[in-house]
Amino acid sequence: MRVIRPAKTDQSAQRLLLCGYYGEHNLGDDALLEVLLAQLPAGCIATVTAHDGALVRERFGVDTVARRSLPLVLKALRHCDALVLGGGSLLQDSTSFKSLLYYAALIGAARLQAKPVLLWGQGLGPLQRRRSRLLVGRLLRLATAVSWRDPESAALARSLGRDGPVGSDPVWGLPPQQWRGRGGPLVLCFRPTRQLQGSAWRPYLAALDQLAASHEREVIWLPFHANQDRGLLEQLRREQLLPPGLAARSREVLAERPQEAMAICSGAGLVVAMRLHGLILAALSGAPCAALSYDPKVAAAAANLGCPCQNLDIAPGPGLLASWDRSLDIPPPASRLLELRQQSEVHQQVFACLAPLAVL
Repeated sequence: MRVIRPAKTDQSAQRLLLCGYYGEHNLGDDALLEVLLAQLPAGCIATVTAHDGALVRERFGVDTVARRSLPLVLKALRHCDALVLGGGSLLQDSTSFKSLLYYAALIGAARLQAKPVLLWGQGLGPLQRRRSRLLVGRLLRLATAVSWRDPESAALARSLGRDGPVGSDPVWGLPPQQWRGRGGPLVLCFRPTRQLQGSAWRPYLAALDQLAASHEREVIWLPFHANQDRGLLEQLRREQLLPPGLAARSREVLAERPQEAMAICSGAGLVVAMRLHGLILAALSGAPCAALSYDPKVAAAAANLGCPCQNLDIAPGPGLLASWDRSLDIPPPASRLLELRQQSEVHQQVFACLAPLAVL
């Protein structure tokens, strides 16, 4: 992937402030940033909001500003030519209404400074409060250009008065890898979630135990968010929720970059993912996939891909194990993967409004 590196001596270059959930040790957001930087018009220089700024500067060669300090981000905005909300679901209130106000402040400040606001590859919602819907409706009218990562987000935006092109998730724009996992291990991209507390894990772990034992497969636990997912295997072991056979077959493997995670998935006989971008990166590696949906965005991605998906709000039945067994060593159709990769290209259109200012 082409990475935009600072060229501070070029005073004519256009500087963009890229806002997202970056530098949080989340492989999915790292993948989003990699694609976003690769899609920027030639001559643009990026300043990225990041929690771990040193990590982002080292990996991507960009300037950063502390994302959790609104005053510092607003100060950085004054020195930039445009604001880009890059990937993920930033305009939502499920995290908190305060989070929504953070992005509202940035969008409002950018427009007061007559700077373009670009919503790139965005998911929209959930918006659980009436005041959130009213606020987001106003914010969408302030945006210079938008693109949506799924039809549900596009439909919500349309209901709030803003139409826009829709594509697949931007992470589909990463280069694919070759699948080599026939007979390979089961790879789990699991995360803590409210639906799986204590004994609620048991039917899923029992199904994995039976699947791994019947096909004699190793089980690799692959954390996507270092601060949230790492140690989940050990936690379940301490809580005595792991069947003995599954515990003996299981180990945790860490990946520091999206490409490392893809390399692990490319050797898998089946990837079972709860993380949205775990599912997408597994599919990009050509691996057979199944999903556990803690959020509608995961179910939508699984439906798009055509892989089995179990809603975690519904108790699993005996069909869960059968669906995983049918998917083992059966990779997704290459034609469908190509379609999803092509659909992700629509997001680059949002930068057309910057063309007159970019250095070509």
